[in-house]
Amino acid sequence: MRIGSGLQRAQSFMILATMLYRASHLTVGLLAVAQHQRHRPVSWLVLAAAMALSVLVYGAARSRGWFDPRFVWADVLVTGCALPFVAYAWAQAQQPASIAWVMLLGGSASAAAAVTFRRPEIAAAVLLLAVTHVAGYRMTGAGMAVTGGHLNAVLSSAVMAWVFWWYLRRQGSLLDAATEKAMAAEADRARYAERIAHHRALHDTVLATLTTIAGGAIDANAQKVRSRCAREAAYLRRLIQQSPETESNPEVGRALEDSVRSAESLDLQVTAQYHDVPAVPPEVAVALADAVTESLNNVLRHAGTGHAYLTAAGDDGQVVVTVVDRGVGFDPDGVSGGLGLRESVHARMRGIGGAARVDSAPGEGARVELRWPA
Repeated sequence: MRIGSGLQRAQSFMILATMLYRASHLTVGLLAVAQHQRHRPVSWLVLAAAMALSVLVYGAARSRGWFDPRFVWADVLVTGCALPFVAYAWAQAQQPASIAWVMLLGGSASAAAAVTFRRPEIAAAVLLLAVTHVAGYRMTGAGMAVTGGHLNAVLSSAVMAWVFWWYLRRQGSLLDAATEKAMAAEADRARYAERIAHHRALHDTVLATLTTIAGGAIDANAQKVRSRCAREAAYLRRLIQQSPETESNPEVGRALEDSVRSAESLDLQVTAQYHDVPAVPPEVAVALADAVTESLNNVLRHAGTGHAYLTAAGDDGQVVVTVVDRGVGFDPDGVSGGLGLRESVHARMRGIGGAARVDSAPGEGARVELRWPA
């Protein structure tokens, strides 16, 4: 069973606790039959039926994560209510001592009912078990002390199981609420840190450029100034286009942005867009950024164009990054490694469990697709 939330942990504990409670009663039954009723086949059949129902109830609960009410009702009616009369009628359990081990199973049946049913159903199940105990012990001639003790066991088992389940469920809900609050606070801190990083970048780039131009220290029409303004305008455009998913999963976006700005510093114009990029491990973000850097460097060195297009997006849990140019293109089959694609790009992606694909033809530009996981 998968353990996740606080409520799931509480359910797992209650399944285990009630299962151990039933196991203790079955152990008592096994010892009683083996020592005093081993020559009575019906007693072994009664014990086998109780064990089979126990396996059904608790096996299903373990596999599904919680009790199936149908199986618990079957346990109450068969194990708790029917088997005592079967033992009395056909296993010669007509003395209080000989029927006690069968009656004992009613306590663990009431505990399972108390954590599975709603209050009206709990009351009905406990009432049925209590009536069975009174009737069974009256038939065997048991005294009030014996009958009262077993009735107390049935009732107290239900009450204690219900109280434990109420407390654990409440604590599990509180734990889930605290976890959710902590995750929200961590997300807020991450978004704040990302905003601070953007503010610092804007201070060092756009604001510095505007301040210098406003001071009249440089010619705003100079080619270098115009190129820098174009790069910083592209950076601002990318910030505006970022989606909430990109801001909450900044690893890939930040790493790719570093690659883009590195290429822009070498006078390559990059049009970049990020769409719903999922969170990835840090080493994957680094490898993707390195592969993008190599792809952009290849555009600078070989494509014969000053413009590249980068897109990063999520696709059914995968990260897909593409670098496209409209340059001179090349024949991928004729490349022996000179472009660095086979070693720097393909090898990096294989190293993180991803894949790279290169599509190009002479005169048709080039498209590099990076996908993780492959």
